[in-house]
Amino acid sequence: MKWLACIFELVVAVLTPGIPRAVPATPTSAQEVIDRIAARVENDIILLSDVRALARYQQLVEGKAESDAQILDRLIDQWIVRSEADTAQFPHPSDTDVAAGVERVQKSFTSTSEFETRKEQIGLADGEIKTMVAAQLYLSNYLDSRFRPSAKVEPKDVQEFYAKAVVPRAQERGQAAPSLDTARDYIHEALVQRSINEQADRWLSESRSRLRVEKLLGAGAK
Repeated sequence: MKWLACIFELVVAVLTPGIPRAVPATPTSAQEVIDRIAARVENDIILLSDVRALARYQQLVEGKAESDAQILDRLIDQWIVRSEADTAQFPHPSDTDVAAGVERVQKSFTSTSEFETRKEQIGLADGEIKTMVAAQLYLSNYLDSRFRPSAKVEPKDVQEFYAKAVVPRAQERGQAAPSLDTARDYIHEALVQRSINEQADRWLSESRSRLRVEKLLGAGAK
């Protein structure tokens, strides 16, 4: 089903880089260099080890890491989401969901041996990956529950995306485009996710303006 891969790529492309791309929630391994405070957010702190942990996870799942400054901004946004989710007593993902998330990470590699080699090269333990996947699910599930009800996608939006994105992409690949009826549910969900991300971005921008934040990365940040 080559058309499914085509739609999947478009689903990924249409999504903005939302908050829960990869989320460290705890300090990293004992081998971490001497730690220091990277930022103060209200009465909490973000450690340099948190920045390094997210960088390693990004290297695993995306092949490269953002700069330290970009990662710190991402961690501040994640602090906002986590604080509200915790206050709302939002349920954490089940062990089954976390295991499925870890399996998705593993299956993004061509083989188990490739995954194990890459994991060892980066210096990530299985427990760290599981912790990050669990945290990622927690934040993404909260954002979904908060903003999905107000994500409105009209039939014309689906039709426009099909005509302007799905069909041209299939033609570029020399493939026959799937029918609109076949692609409709995939496209609808992609547009819902885009709306969720856009709403989350606006909310986070407003929330950041009300926070007391002191960034302390300074020299040494990439």
